[in-house]
Amino acid sequence: MEAIVSGLVILLLIFFFLGVGTWVFAGLLLVSITGLMLLLDMSAHRVGVIAVKILWRYASTWELAAIPMFVWMGEIIFRTDISDRLFKGLAPLVDMVPGRLLHTNVLGCTMFAAVSGSSAATTATVGKITTTELARRNYDTNLAIGSLAGAGSLGLLIPPSIVMIIYGILAEVSVARLFAAGVFPGILVAGLYSTYIIARCMARPELSPKSSETMTFGQRLMGAVNLLPVIVLMVLVLGSIYSGLATPSEAAAVGATAALVLTLIMRQMTWSIFVESLMGAVKVSCMVCIILIAAAFLSTAMGYLHVPANIAKAIGTLDLSPIGLILILSVFYIVLGLFLDGISIVVMSLPITLPLILQAGFDPVWFGVYLVIMVELGQVTPPIGFNLFVLQGLTGHPIGRIAVAALPFFILMCIAVAIVTLVPEIALWLPDALFNKPK
Repeated sequence: MEAIVSGLVILLLIFFFLGVGTWVFAGLLLVSITGLMLLLDMSAHRVGVIAVKILWRYASTWELAAIPMFVWMGEIIFRTDISDRLFKGLAPLVDMVPGRLLHTNVLGCTMFAAVSGSSAATTATVGKITTTELARRNYDTNLAIGSLAGAGSLGLLIPPSIVMIIYGILAEVSVARLFAAGVFPGILVAGLYSTYIIARCMARPELSPKSSETMTFGQRLMGAVNLLPVIVLMVLVLGSIYSGLATPSEAAAVGATAALVLTLIMRQMTWSIFVESLMGAVKVSCMVCIILIAAAFLSTAMGYLHVPANIAKAIGTLDLSPIGLILILSVFYIVLGLFLDGISIVVMSLPITLPLILQAGFDPVWFGVYLVIMVELGQVTPPIGFNLFVLQGLTGHPIGRIAVAALPFFILMCIAVAIVTLVPEIALWLPDALFNKPK
């Protein structure tokens, strides 16, 4: 009974501090401090010693170095014309497929996700060109917006992914294995999106008007040259990780350096872009790291209060099947996605859900992929769906309309979760093949 009371107090404190508008990191710190001092009668000095140890442990974590580098790489690309080149390179290649330029949303986000760890950055970078072009060519507005909202979330799943780095640090799982595990599920989600677009446009061809321009094979091939900057970055970042030549943090530094060099060669880099991209990376990285440290403090506090262990024990008494547990967790994460951003969902829920998953016999690498897809669902659900806000800024349409347009892609992501749950090898085959090679 005492453990249940402690858990309820912690939960009420979280809702109170976040509900009154407290910054997430400050709210987590306040909950941790209040819980330790109120429920365990711990002295302020003891709480301070615990906080300092946590701060030092996470501040010296090498894997965290990847976050500012990947963020900076995305900031550089966002401020140059690489997204425009991406559209020009993909447009000739998809023109013969039902749905035509609508597929530039899916393929563009898939490719950009491979050089950016952020869902919002992926949506904004690809959307700043495709939303205008698709509207100008009279493509169906709902299908254009919905496909971009759904595909933009791939920035969290396809490596490199900031959310995966955070999960790897908190769950003590190899980030390189997580990156590899996200590849095929990301392709699966993108494939479901494109299949849906093809089916809709075959049923109603007017949704994707045919262009009056005709292009030769040579012209299409020449247009594909515009994809080279993104392809080069993808090969350098992911190739260095999967070949074993670099850790994710080292690959992030390689990617950021390559982005700088490429933009200099393309004469896109200016002093103002350099400073703006650097400051943007600093702001985002500080936000991510301070939330991560605050979440680690909360996790430690909950450990002292035995909350995760007792909740795991209580759920264990329900004798749920592994699939039953996943169904309950899926509903839990969808509800969290209505109110919290992705990073907050991961850092706040993991101390409770990870022990349950391990106890049920699930692979922690697989769970990382599952969790990221659940976080992606939150990116397209109101009222806190970040992708919806990005698209509102790009298109001027109300959030309600954008959310309705994104609903089919929300359902497709739910289908992807079911497939990955029933066939876990989709996520686990590649990391096992790359990192469990016989010596």
